[in-house]
Amino acid sequence: MASFLHSWSFSLFLIVFTSAMFTGKSMAAGYGKARVPTGFRPSQWSLAHATFYGDETARETMGGACGYGNLFQTGYGTDTAALSTTLFNKGYACGTCYQIKCTNARACYGAITTVTATNICPPNWSKDSNNGGWCNPPRVHFDMSKPAFMKIAQWKAGIVPVMYRRVPCARTGGLRFQFQGNGYWLLVYVMNVGGGGDIARMWVKGSKTGWISMSHNWGASYQAFASLGGQALSFKITSYTTKQTVIALNVAPPNWGVGRTYKSTVNFR
Repeated sequence: MASFLHSWSFSLFLIVFTSAMFTGKSMAAGYGKARVPTGFRPSQWSLAHATFYGDETARETMGGACGYGNLFQTGYGTDTAALSTTLFNKGYACGTCYQIKCTNARACYGAITTVTATNICPPNWSKDSNNGGWCNPPRVHFDMSKPAFMKIAQWKAGIVPVMYRRVPCARTGGLRFQFQGNGYWLLVYVMNVGGGGDIARMWVKGSKTGWISMSHNWGASYQAFASLGGQALSFKITSYTTKQTVIALNVAPPNWGVGRTYKSTVNFR
């Protein structure tokens, strides 16, 4: 139904930017209903359109440009969406949360659902922006998982007009850090981000170093070119939207390893 939604390019982004995603164990435990944070406030409602990609299993939504890997294991489930580049903001919008409701169409159910941005819906310049090129700039568009789309509209509609707004991301527990890289290059995917859901800057500190600035790699990943093996690691993170900074001390032990996910006790509000 949504062959025109370019799901093939999501795999390309995953291959280029998320090098061999492995999960040490399922992160599904601990993700439940959470109190809505109070630090980040909802935005005003705005107009956009929404489509869906994949089927009811949401298998095609796994992975994606943000680098969250298996969305069931990392806690995001099927309530997700790929953003057009106008919203995606070169990956800085990864982890942001939106309320979406279908409006002014027979296919609408009148319900509101909340999704997390986990992927990008790239432009398709071979098609007109109003006829298949739904994610072409400057359009604001949500390419939702099919289960999420089916909460707001009949899936046979294909595309529907929607109202949307940014809302706080309600997360249970602290920030989570998945490690990739090698002895001289640490690549960290940051997940379960509350509040605004996004990250602007990040630093890492070994037990034998000062704070080292990490550069934005892509999506929700940050990297440091430094030798940090054998040191306990701490992180300092600044929100892109609220500018709030939190410090997660001693997140990873001295014997940390790549392919593992480490949990902190701090989060944004």
